[in-house]
Amino acid sequence: MKKNLYDIKGRTAVITGAAGLLGIEHSIALADIGANIIMTDINEEDLKKASQKVFQETNFMPQIYCMDVTSEESIKFVSSDIKNNLQRVDILINNAAIDPKVDRGSIIQSSRLENFSTDDWDLQMNVGLKGAFLCSKFFGHEMAKNGYGVIINISSDLSVFAPDQRLYMKDNLSDDNQPVKPITYSVIKHGLIGLTKYISTYWANKGVRCNALSPGGVYTNQNEDFVSRLKSLIPMERMADKNEYRGAIQFLCSDASKYLNGQNIVMDGGRSVL
Repeated sequence: MKKNLYDIKGRTAVITGAAGLLGIEHSIALADIGANIIMTDINEEDLKKASQKVFQETNFMPQIYCMDVTSEESIKFVSSDIKNNLQRVDILINNAAIDPKVDRGSIIQSSRLENFSTDDWDLQMNVGLKGAFLCSKFFGHEMAKNGYGVIINISSDLSVFAPDQRLYMKDNLSDDNQPVKPITYSVIKHGLIGLTKYISTYWANKGVRCNALSPGGVYTNQNEDFVSRLKSLIPMERMADKNEYRGAIQFLCSDASKYLNGQNIVMDGGRSVL
């Protein structure tokens, strides 16, 4: 019988930021092809609700851990507890991030570069970039000792081009008061690609490979003006549905991609090729 390259039955996957929109989708995607799922997030209540959504769709109940990706102690505890329960982590999806919503009035002025606070910089960098580094440090090291592992960093199409700030413009506001995509988003998403390339060679001889997935905009009932502007920049003329990245996650985490290493897979409906 031919081996199903997408079958990862018996392998264990840790997903960070798993209570978020795509974190749930990544969990469902891997549960569907047989993985044991460990969902982690800093918000325990949201995490419990997210795990129920995964169970309802897959009939598989994930394990959950309340974990702070900015804390070495928190990650070390989860890593050790998994190991003490005689499990080994085979797959890590670094999905945790803070995605400031530009259309929310509270951050319109503070999002601008000249007004952007160092506190916001530190928080967003710590979650989005430092968190991926720390999780890779602990879980990746264990993978290397085991001789096998897959690390996926969830980046963005904004890892390959700059944000088009015209998407976020509001009528009747002066230039100095226009909302913008914050600088941290671009720096983090570009940084994740550098992290991906570094890790891809660092443990390659230990059987650990690392790639990035860079989604485009996912439709979540955003403002109609924003959606219309963004669609005009996408050759497929639409935003992504939240479940359209499941296949890519299954490919990247399974033996179907076992010779793929250090790459950034951009799935944005063609926007980045224009």
